[in-house]
Amino acid sequence: MANDYFSFKQFTVWQDKTAMKVGTDGVLLGTMAVHAGPRLVLDIGTGTGLVALIAAQRFPEAAVHAIDIEPDAALQARDNFAASPFAARLTAHCAALDDWTPQCTYDLIVCNPPYFTESLLPPDSRRSLARHTLTLTFRSLAAGTARLLAPDGVAAFIVPADACSRLETEMTLCGLHTTGRVMVCTTPAKPPKRAVLHFARKAAPEVAAGRLCIELEGHRYSDEYRRLTADFYLR
Repeated sequence: MANDYFSFKQFTVWQDKTAMKVGTDGVLLGTMAVHAGPRLVLDIGTGTGLVALIAAQRFPEAAVHAIDIEPDAALQARDNFAASPFAARLTAHCAALDDWTPQCTYDLIVCNPPYFTESLLPPDSRRSLARHTLTLTFRSLAAGTARLLAPDGVAAFIVPADACSRLETEMTLCGLHTTGRVMVCTTPAKPPKRAVLHFARKAAPEVAAGRLCIELEGHRYSDEYRRLTADFYLR
């Protein structure tokens, strides 16, 4: 998905004197993660902290823990959290999922996992850590989610559309059930590029399925995408 400059209507997060540049995937995950009102949220692989910040704005009663294996990313997230009005409810930690052992479970877990499993590694090693399934495989993500999710909790992930079944299989093996599946297209004429998936410990009678198109002809955002992100985009 293309990158876009993104800020919150309530505040602006600055990075190197420009608005924080983030990917559409994070925006989609942050705005589409469904929960009635979590008290504890975990953002796995937080990066700049975008998804955690959206969660803090959407769920005003929630404390949000964000983890990232890359020290620079954890530091960037920490700085962005401190610049937000939600700073008291946000914490960033440099930690791998396998090593994260808090004395709690989470009502909502979100993750935009690494996904370039078959492409050549980019030359920058930190980018490799962030973008490839080297440090966070779907199997370890499923196991960590099952370990940390509260009994009535919800986990939400965004993955490439062609990886959807692989993640669902790993989650099933760990005792988690698919409860929601939204296929995301860049335009109505194109096939889905991403899938936003929801999981829970209890199976749903029927998986909530849907489709979202980000843009219409002429590079215009669709009305559905505008409604979804209206509380967050400045422009």
